[in-house]
Amino acid sequence: MKKALIVQGGWQGHEPKQVSDIFERILKEEGFEVEVSDTLESFADADKLLGLDLIVPAWTMGEIDKQWAKNVTAAVQSGVGIAGLHGGMCDAFRNNVDWQFMTGGQWVAHPGNDGVEYVVHIKQSSSTLLDGISDFKVKSEQYYLHIDPVVEVLATTRFPVIDGPYSSNGAVDMPVVWTKRWGAGRVYYCSLGHKADIVAMPEVTLMMRRGFVWAAEGKSAASQSAVKDLKYTGMGDSN
Repeated sequence: MKKALIVQGGWQGHEPKQVSDIFERILKEEGFEVEVSDTLESFADADKLLGLDLIVPAWTMGEIDKQWAKNVTAAVQSGVGIAGLHGGMCDAFRNNVDWQFMTGGQWVAHPGNDGVEYVVHIKQSSSTLLDGISDFKVKSEQYYLHIDPVVEVLATTRFPVIDGPYSSNGAVDMPVVWTKRWGAGRVYYCSLGHKADIVAMPEVTLMMRRGFVWAAEGKSAASQSAVKDLKYTGMGDSN
């Protein structure tokens, strides 16, 4: 049975407890053994993190001990997946660039704040994670992020919807869902989910369900790849 750790807390405006409850339900439906923690000290035990298959952060605008952040990035590098959404993952620790480097992006603005209606556009890509999901509208915060250029973008939204000083740059498609690799680990992010009712939307729930499963398969995929490499080099041949 795969093991997942959800760490929830930080700014309560994002309803971390309610969101983590949805995450826990999804993961248990997918057969995960789930631990839910309300303290960042859960990241202090490096060996425990290495034994997980998936880390799910749901913590906004916090301060993380540098060593704890390194423990998480090392675990993901080893093959442990990490998946999350909105500010719970990419506005978790504004002062920790190691975290931002691993996750692939950082929130910087949401013009118009909550209640902006915009379209999420599903992109054609090499990934099948969003297959069968059509473009859809959402009324929530529209996240403008600084993005790592290596991410594979699976969904976007068009800016500007709300006028502002950035509008003079013209239209831009901002990533909403992306994947990334961090060593042997898989990273999955969705910028939707300002409150629990957005996470509960069928499209968003499905996006997260698939993202959790995909990210958690990184460790076994890395292990299988290592076995194949040993066989290819002859190191695994006992004769």
